[in-house]
Amino acid sequence: MSGTTMVILSAFVAYLLLMIVIGVVYMKKTSSSEDYFLGGRGLNAWVAALSAQASDMSGWLLMGLPGAIYSLGTGQIWIAVGLFIGTVLNWVCISHRLRKYTIAANNSLTIPAFFENRFQDKKRILLLLSSIVIVIFFLVYTASALAAGGKLFNTVFGIDYHIALAIGAAVILCYTFMGGFMAVCVTDFVQGTLMLIALLVVPIVAWGFVSGDFSALLTQSGVNSEHYMSLMYNGDHPITPIEIISNLAWGLGYCGMPHILIRFMAIKNEKELRKSSVIAIVWVIISLTLAV
Repeated sequence: MSGTTMVILSAFVAYLLLMIVIGVVYMKKTSSSEDYFLGGRGLNAWVAALSAQASDMSGWLLMGLPGAIYSLGTGQIWIAVGLFIGTVLNWVCISHRLRKYTIAANNSLTIPAFFENRFQDKKRILLLLSSIVIVIFFLVYTASALAAGGKLFNTVFGIDYHIALAIGAAVILCYTFMGGFMAVCVTDFVQGTLMLIALLVVPIVAWGFVSGDFSALLTQSGVNSEHYMSLMYNGDHPITPIEIISNLAWGLGYCGMPHILIRFMAIKNEKELRKSSVIAIVWVIISLTLAV
């Protein structure tokens, strides 16, 4: 390996070790089921906002969205618009109500438990069905996030994809089992901060490399440069209303994502929740714009 690659690898190893240390720290602070599943409902505004958005956007923000636009042109920006709308609606319309009612509904610690308590489901049908839905669809969602990590290690370091996948999964399981919800939130907060820094730096560096001339990038992408910067083209054809609606519909997912909703339930108080909403929305605006 070259010297540069060794430096990058060392930084990755240090980062993974930091994640495990965070798990150990919060393992010592966890003394009840409420601490493990909701962090004792003590999240502050910054951790709640950045952990929610980082866990939601994950590898997609750094790989999926820029890749889609690089391949097909800026017509793919409608996905980002849909996600922004979904984020705003989630924080404005759902977060306050969900936090309040999960406390009122017998201090529910999970979304399935909230459904059971809120609708007084004595037969536990809602609990079972919602749990099954979460398990099935989150297997796919989690797999995509782990795949992004595996591909990153494989591309940067030449490590076998399956080995990289196993390392990433092992570290995540380690700090999650040890530190519970708070460990996950704090690690996601760190990741959200790093993602924002990367998104602030990379466009500036990229602009310097091309000196403001995107013709070389357009040639590499293989997309007709005449339409590359048009929001009304999807690759080489005019974007259809159905395609725009489909891309905007990505934002609907926010209303039911349990790993986002659980952050709302865990925020310390209403004041922190209002502050968290502003931080999250600003983070999303900056991150999506710079990713594009």
